[in-house]
Amino acid sequence: MSWNPNLPYDALPPLPPHVELETPRVLKQCIRSRTALEQVNQSADFLPNKELLINIMPLLEARASSEIENIVTTTDRLFRSSVVEKQAIDPATKEALSYRKALNAGFQSIKQRPLCTNTAEEICSAIKQTEMHLRKVPGTTLRNDRTGDTIYTPPVGEHVIREKLSNWEDFIHNPGDLDPLVVMAAAHYQFEAIHPFTDGNGRTGRIINILLLISQGLLKSPILYHSRGIIRRKDEYYSNLLSVTKTDTAEGWETWILYMLEVIEESALWTYHKINSIRQMRRETKTWLKENHSNIYSAELLDVLFNQPYCRILDVVEAGIAKRQAASTYLKQLVDSGLLIEEKVGREKLFIHQKFLTLLLDESDPPSES
Repeated sequence: MSWNPNLPYDALPPLPPHVELETPRVLKQCIRSRTALEQVNQSADFLPNKELLINIMPLLEARASSEIENIVTTTDRLFRSSVVEKQAIDPATKEALSYRKALNAGFQSIKQRPLCTNTAEEICSAIKQTEMHLRKVPGTTLRNDRTGDTIYTPPVGEHVIREKLSNWEDFIHNPGDLDPLVVMAAAHYQFEAIHPFTDGNGRTGRIINILLLISQGLLKSPILYHSRGIIRRKDEYYSNLLSVTKTDTAEGWETWILYMLEVIEESALWTYHKINSIRQMRRETKTWLKENHSNIYSAELLDVLFNQPYCRILDVVEAGIAKRQAASTYLKQLVDSGLLIEEKVGREKLFIHQKFLTLLLDESDPPSES
């Protein structure tokens, strides 16, 4: 039976597809993508404070992944909200912060057990901030935002969905000789085609991509700014997904897999250059502090200044650097010197590391390799 966008796609073919996935073009791109991921891992290893990336990169990923779903917040709001937890948070920022929470929860989960359907349910529940289970009733369709036309109707019925997810799990854990990057790309298509939840499938699927890279040893922690590349080529993302569904041909699969691997490479190169820029700024700030504030300099204070672009007096206290009054004095010295900007948010005083914030907000492309 041919595919019809208005009918549930219960005949979604199982994985692996019946076509050759590792074409010469795909294998060549695998090498490029793997090289870029290894650069990210190596660069991150040279950071003295590994928690910096765990704090920051998931926030950038959270904002971008939410934007793909038309949930628009700003990176600045996310950083502020992650520091001042009790302030009023707009719904879009709240959803993006939930994405970061889900990403970190997934990262901890795969340390205990392999990726599975239960992992996906836990991730989706964290994203949506409510208990999410597999769809049990019909009615879920994907529509064109402009015309309202139905683009795709996923499989219907809990039994059908569980059967297809069981095949998806088996493919992830028993892919034969396929390159893990190819497995990730094929598995992502299948997960989005199954569309197991009433909402949150895209964000859940993108977190699973990162977790797959980690579980296969291609990424050490969830620091890849994966969704940036998808946003920049968002139309291709949806058109390539749909092309596989419509045609299920070797050409459609190759185009989809190449797209996903190119996005991984682009995202990894951007992440690599961002990490190097952070490392350089950290070195420069360390030198500046030693030259201008040797009386208050410590490695712990430097860590506080680079854990987030916003810090509080309490952060200095909790780092064991000084008690509250002295901590306040230290930060105000840095305000007077121009390194930090003081801002009142409700009852809380925030100290903004403006140069660091500007660096993190910069979405421009890295310099091209010569």
